Amino acid sequence: MNIRGDHLTEREERILRCIRDSIAERGEAPSVREIGRSVGLSSPASVVYHLDQMEQLGVIRRTERRGAGKGIALG
Repeated sequence: MNIRGDHLTEREERILRCIRDSIAERGEAPSVREIGRSVGLSSPASVVYHLDQMEQLGVIRRTERRGAGKGIALG
């Protein structure tokens, strides 16, 4: 396990930008697949890993919501 303190990685910064842009433009968060396409991750599991890390840092919040809003909100 990599101990990284309370900083986002470069990829997580790009994911955060993708989420912010989507919320600003469409009024909802992108899907995991949309995030992956935006930041160059082909595996949804990789995106979920980064979202988990970001949630632990308090940068985003996730709910059980599925579908259009994807349950992602900014921290």
